[in-house]
Amino acid sequence: MSKKQEEPNKRSRDFLEGLFMALLAALVIRQLIVGAYTIPTGSMEDTLLIGDFLLVNKFTYGMRTPDWIGIPYTSIGVNLPWYRFPAIRDPEPYDIIIFRYPLDPNVDYIKRCIAKGGQTVEIVNKEVFVDGKPFPKPPHMKFIDSSIQPRNTPGVRTFMRLGSRDNYGPVTLPEDAYWAMGDNRDNSLDSRFWGFVPHDNIIGHALVIYFSFDTRQPLSRFYKMIRFNRIGTIIR
Repeated sequence: MSKKQEEPNKRSRDFLEGLFMALLAALVIRQLIVGAYTIPTGSMEDTLLIGDFLLVNKFTYGMRTPDWIGIPYTSIGVNLPWYRFPAIRDPEPYDIIIFRYPLDPNVDYIKRCIAKGGQTVEIVNKEVFVDGKPFPKPPHMKFIDSSIQPRNTPGVRTFMRLGSRDNYGPVTLPEDAYWAMGDNRDNSLDSRFWGFVPHDNIIGHALVIYFSFDTRQPLSRFYKMIRFNRIGTIIR
């Protein structure tokens, strides 16, 4: 092969090697350090809105190696043994956390951490108490139902049958478990209904909104679909 022929082949090989390394680095970063998530429901309104795109810190709580490999958006795949790296810190009350839904680990949920192992949660007339003290109200938390469900509301099924949506508990969390609730308190399927979040289910900590798209706007107002005022918002 002549020198003139070798040079294009080398450039092609270098390009493919560089592309492969860039893709590998992106996959490692996405899996272990920073992930991207979309808000599909209104359970965290008005802190997070449907159509918000988030960056999630997977590093602080301890990076996880993949525990499943298969075809995305299907159940076709195999489980893998996994490892969690040492954490800088564990989730704390008031953090907004991303976790595997305890009743279906294939689904990711995002809620606010209310309490951790050893703490006691009680809800009295919509007010949340942790260890007997009122839980700080997030600035964009809301209620959409002015009525208050009594403790023994007929037809309402809650975790351990300890009350209703608005009057619940008290319940003490076991070690390595968390209590999660949505900021849209009257419209959130959360720990009141399905229980504790095991530490092993924790994925990461919500950081920032990098894009926001309002799909409820009609196409005739497409120029208003992008919520520019939410881009770059630090999540608290």
